[in-house]
Amino acid sequence: MVMDAELDDVMKQTAAANRILADVGLAVGLRSALGHASMRLPSDPGRFVVKGREYELDALSVMRPEDMVICDTEGYKVGGRTGLTQCSEIKIHSCIYKTQPGVQSVVHVHPRYVILMTVLGVPLVPMCQEGVEWVRNPISVFPHMKTIVTDEEGMELVNLMGSDPVILLQGHGAVTTGKTLSESVTAMMQLEEQAHMNYLAYCADGRDHAHLPSELVDEMFDRTPIYTLPHFKDVLGGRQPQRGGIWNFRVDSVSLD
Repeated sequence: MVMDAELDDVMKQTAAANRILADVGLAVGLRSALGHASMRLPSDPGRFVVKGREYELDALSVMRPEDMVICDTEGYKVGGRTGLTQCSEIKIHSCIYKTQPGVQSVVHVHPRYVILMTVLGVPLVPMCQEGVEWVRNPISVFPHMKTIVTDEEGMELVNLMGSDPVILLQGHGAVTTGKTLSESVTAMMQLEEQAHMNYLAYCADGRDHAHLPSELVDEMFDRTPIYTLPHFKDVLGGRQPQRGGIWNFRVDSVSLD
């Protein structure tokens, strides 16, 4: 049974995540109401909290906890204030949660450069450190621009995505997943950064533009843990360095108080 305190916390976290998507430019201008972040309820994994539709004022930048709706993994609205509906593409979220028990958060938005690269048909390749893990290998592309509204469409997306945390939607946007809202939102931000740099390189150097070679990308992974290095050993005390302050700053910058 979901406790009121837990539900309130998840609704607050989810509202902040939707605001952050706007704050970093992924849902602004013509796209200000397009997109949604969701989070699974920890004590009731068959339900999740997500941005809905039919608000008096509809934009990710103004979402508040009480604006979130609760849905089940079939896509039905099971909670939230009267008058609101699920987002049109609720099946993106419900189908992922239904088939991927390890996923705790899902994000879908329409990033400009991601969309451009899918229309150009140019695979994303590593161009910088930020988000290199998402483009280290080819990303699957859902070959449709249509809004995903049926169970069949949602499952087609899920089956193509598999266990990957990222998928592109041709001419439509992208979907990212994570164990936390921080992971899924940050992945979307990093994916758009890689797409932006890919597009600039494409304009400057053509379809076969230069990119970071695999040997340099591989150097980013399987490193000696930083906490074992002599100059960090004492100060970190044998633990991984914590970077939660980056996400906390973003949450603070879109304060709901």
